Amino acid sequence: MKKRSLILALLTIAVPFYVCNGQSKKELKPENVPVKIDTLITTEIGGIKQVIGIKTDDSNKPILLFLSGGPGSSMMNSAGSFTHLLKDKFTIVQWDQRDAGKTLKLNASPVQPSVGQMEEDTYQVIVFLTKTLKQEKIYLLGSSWGNVLGFYIVQKHPELLHAYFASNPVISQMASEKNLLETLKVYFKDNPLASKELADVNIPFKNDEDLFYLRKWLFYKEGKEYVLSDNFKNGFLQWSKTWSPAWNEVMNIDLPKTLKKVDCPVYFFVGKNDIQTSTKITEGYFGELKAPKKDLFLFENSGHQIHQDEPEKFQQAIISILDTVKSEK
Repeated sequence: MKKRSLILALLTIAVPFYVCNGQSKKELKPENVPVKIDTLITTEIGGIKQVIGIKTDDSNKPILLFLSGGPGSSMMNSAGSFTHLLKDKFTIVQWDQRDAGKTLKLNASPVQPSVGQMEEDTYQVIVFLTKTLKQEKIYLLGSSWGNVLGFYIVQKHPELLHAYFASNPVISQMASEKNLLETLKVYFKDNPLASKELADVNIPFKNDEDLFYLRKWLFYKEGKEYVLSDNFKNGFLQWSKTWSPAWNEVMNIDLPKTLKKVDCPVYFFVGKNDIQTSTKITEGYFGELKAPKKDLFLFENSGHQIHQDEPEKFQQAIISILDTVKSEK
């Protein structure tokens, strides 16, 4: 990626930014000096090379780090569609997690990804960003699976966060999957193939096909007819070879029992039509959670992908929170 020449070409002033490429390091910017950045950085996180994208017209603007859903997915290439308003307020950071996106293209994880390993990766990325950009705290946003990592930071390292944004969060995934299964059985009661395959699903999952059939008919309900193809099944089961162990860990997450109080502001973004991570479960958890400040934004026209379904409203909600935080200081 020729990072050294790329960064020197992109910075608006002749101040080096901080790029790690293997073992090489350069100091990025003196404190409080505004720097324009639009680049990818490769740095060692968790023992492998991982790719972080940073975009800002002023590196003093607060950091907003996105934690992609999945696991195994990347938001990096489509980020422009849901950050075009945010980029005027934040230093936007996208990170391709291990075995996902540009990080996977560089190197596969030498060990099968686990929740614990990726939680530690997340912490290292945040420390890297705060040191690199010379900021004490960041804003953090988790999308779907990304909340598994995000709520770990909320629980263990709240001192690193201005606030946390939980978008369609994993709260009690076992209960969500059970609710989803029952919803799909009712919806497809007149579809013989769907009824047969859904009847064979076990929760907790006993094999990779259990999750496959659940996601197949969820996606079909959403209008994605390609899920009926053999290519989709083969691709999903290939994904499962890497991610089933981690997802089985996620199935045991039950935040109402394990995280009843947090020490940083938390804001929930919930799609009214989300049946993958139950809206009802999230609303119930929000009501019980104790936090120094909290709020819940309900997106009437969204399902599980708020940033895609209502990108303008999604960004405006985040900006309104930022403005509130600034006014309170």
